[in-house]
Amino acid sequence: MTQKTFGRFLIIAASQLALIPAAAAADANSGSSPAAETGGLHYLDWGLIVLYAVSTIALGVYFGRRQRSTNEYFVGSGKMNPFFIGVSLFATLLSTISYLSVPGEVAGKGPVVIIGVLGWPITYFVVAYGLIPVLMRRRVTSAYELLEENLGISIRLFGALMFLTLRLVWMALLVYLAAKALTVMMDVDMKYIPLVVLITGLVAVIYTSVGGLQAVVITDFMQTCLLFGGALMVILTVSWHWGGFGWFPTEWHANWDRQPIFSFDPKTRITVVGIIVSNTIWNICTAGGDQTSIQRFMATHDIRAARRALATQALVGIAVMITLTVVGIALLAYFEANMHELPAGVDLKENADDHFPRYISNHLPIGLSGLVVAAMFAAAMSSIDSGVNSVTAVVMTDFLARFGLKPKTDKGNVIVARLLALGIGATVVLGSTYMEYIPGNITAVTSKTVNLLTTPIFSLFFFALFVRWASTPGVWIGTLAGVMTAAGIAFSGPLVYLLHRVFDLDPSLFNVALITKTDPVSGNEWTTCEDPISFLWIAPISLAVNLLAGMGASLLFPKRP
Repeated sequence: MTQKTFGRFLIIAASQLALIPAAAAADANSGSSPAAETGGLHYLDWGLIVLYAVSTIALGVYFGRRQRSTNEYFVGSGKMNPFFIGVSLFATLLSTISYLSVPGEVAGKGPVVIIGVLGWPITYFVVAYGLIPVLMRRRVTSAYELLEENLGISIRLFGALMFLTLRLVWMALLVYLAAKALTVMMDVDMKYIPLVVLITGLVAVIYTSVGGLQAVVITDFMQTCLLFGGALMVILTVSWHWGGFGWFPTEWHANWDRQPIFSFDPKTRITVVGIIVSNTIWNICTAGGDQTSIQRFMATHDIRAARRALATQALVGIAVMITLTVVGIALLAYFEANMHELPAGVDLKENADDHFPRYISNHLPIGLSGLVVAAMFAAAMSSIDSGVNSVTAVVMTDFLARFGLKPKTDKGNVIVARLLALGIGATVVLGSTYMEYIPGNITAVTSKTVNLLTTPIFSLFFFALFVRWASTPGVWIGTLAGVMTAAGIAFSGPLVYLLHRVFDLDPSLFNVALITKTDPVSGNEWTTCEDPISFLWIAPISLAVNLLAGMGASLLFPKRP
């Protein structure tokens, strides 16, 4: 692409961002006089948001002009700073989920979600000393190259396809959540969600497709700083309004669910044991089987640098999770004391996911709101940029290069990679329009999508690298069993409702009841069932089924000499 083309992209991104407040103002009360604010955001705030978007694109152009090969484009020539790699790991895997879900989860359900960070020492030990040394014996562009040697081409392609599916759905969900939060900030109708999705995706895909992994890692660092700073500002301003830290509760709040240490009822949404087990397994499986993580390990100089990157990810993740938990407690206290500031029909508990964006747009000082909204954009873009770069690496390596379809020159490879990144970004933007139909709050919805294929992908690497008697048929059987188990738990409520409609089965047999959901955009209603198994058990149960079935099937169908 030429400099002229990039200039046009910059103009498009900036102009579309600037149109959002104007569109929102057009929907406002026609009898009111023109104002400099829209939905709580001042035009100065919007200026900062546009400046942030343009600067990230410019950064992508800067790194893109220095790249001459796909090795530089995808792994930064394997010599990147482990500190920045670690921050990028955090921003890639947790930023949007944490920033949007943790405050709402804490305010509406309870603070037990923070207990999940206790699993990080276990995660670090397993990944740093059990997985990283094995993974880095071969420096690869795509992690799924490691599968072919022991399990054959079919398992390599199957792993790559599962990763592509997982990351595309994952990115689409996160873009949708960020766009939904922004409509709350602007106090406009949710019909603007597609426009916000288009703008967010456009900016992220431009600098990612141009700058490669180097641009992704540096912008991830900038985005993490904005995320952390924005959360701290919310805590400080709530404390200023309150006149101190008297908002911090001294007992279990009436707004919170019962969140026991452990429960034998699988329907119990969150328990202390469940959140630790689920988070630990998810972190291990993501680090040991996801291209976005393995690609960053490969971008470091050696095993020690990769371990430092993982330690950085853990420390940054723990700090941000604790901060966001305190944000959720602060928002609950603030809006409970100022119920008149919530719009009519908004419930303190049921609409807890909206408290954070609503407070940002209406209660932070002018300028600070813009920076925090930029952080919200950053949260979405940090997930898009890393996902698009990793997906592009897999397509280029596992499909085009593997079958001899890639260009013959390094320059041609970089051009194809950039075009693929643009196409993948467009797919994500289109797919985000379907995310509203997945039931549950942000935490539950994210778990039902992110965990669906995470453990089956990791299981492929476990079989390929650690199970000597693993056979290709056995791994296929185990993986399919794991995927079916994960999907069955994630959508157990709709599955019970299907049995109720088709076979007239009483949902009470599964200890659940019928519930009615409403589409927030169209207002249409549909009926489903409660989930008889909590989303927390998707990863543990599906992993156990996958490994046991795969090892057993490998004994029944041993691999050929």
